[in-house]
Amino acid sequence: MSWNPLIEPQTPVAGDLDSIETLIVPRARDLGGFEVRRALPAPKRQMVGPFIFFDQMGPAEFITNGGIDVRPHPHIGISTVTYLYKGEFEHRDSTGAHQMIYPGEVNLMTAGHGVTHSERTSAETRARRNSLYGVQTWIALPDEAEDIEADFEHNAVEALPFLEGEGKEVRLILGTAWGEAAPAKVHSEMFYADAVLQAGARIPLPDEHEDRGVYVIEGAVEVAGQSYAAGQMMVFRPGDAMTLTAGPQGARLMMLGGATLNGPRHIWWNFVASSRERIEEAKEAWARGDWEHGRFQLPVGDQDEFIPLPPR
Repeated sequence: MSWNPLIEPQTPVAGDLDSIETLIVPRARDLGGFEVRRALPAPKRQMVGPFIFFDQMGPAEFITNGGIDVRPHPHIGISTVTYLYKGEFEHRDSTGAHQMIYPGEVNLMTAGHGVTHSERTSAETRARRNSLYGVQTWIALPDEAEDIEADFEHNAVEALPFLEGEGKEVRLILGTAWGEAAPAKVHSEMFYADAVLQAGARIPLPDEHEDRGVYVIEGAVEVAGQSYAAGQMMVFRPGDAMTLTAGPQGARLMMLGGATLNGPRHIWWNFVASSRERIEEAKEAWARGDWEHGRFQLPVGDQDEFIPLPPR
């Protein structure tokens, strides 16, 4: 749809306002020719709204027969969100889901009490040179949803709200913002969007959400007279009406946030929980490896290997 004029930036660009509460500059990590930049959790910020994990994956290029092989591994207490700009993943999980994901689509897997999944580059894609570029996030579940049954949902490009006009294209991935609502089921108030801005284009932050952050994927944006380049995450003060302006090369942003949870979360390996006891119970269940009767089962169609429990 065309950009809604009701949400066109009308607020003045802040001058000397100290609008950014936290600035996060993630370190790049080379995982065997595959670069990851982790912005969350950060030393000064565990979460932005319910978002507790934010990884920029790539951009990476693979030669023939190359790709990604994330072996089956478990999660509790979160929803994982995969969103790609380039490439693909083949997702399998213990709910029985088997789903390819391509650029602009959304894979949302909710672990709840426990789920196991794998992500791999497909055999078809490995037969040629290929690339991978995207973002994976984890959303911490509120207390009342930590023990729900695992679930998986896929949304194609055409299912997601798309706003365009005045030099911007915005796809709403999850939650509600700018008068639109994404179709995926979420368990707390949030928003998550992919915004592509032409040079000089302006976009307002949603003002109905308590926590709001922006990660610069490409280009740069100006906030309150200061420029922020790719690979930086800004977390803004609650309540401030803010507008971001794309730099001379334009910008691509991931915009995220929502209501804060009622407390911090414990994180150990792939487990997230409101208590250490939940973490210990999940560790014990994965180490036991009772795939037939236990808490965790291996993904259907990918049951020949798994990632063992780390020693500590």
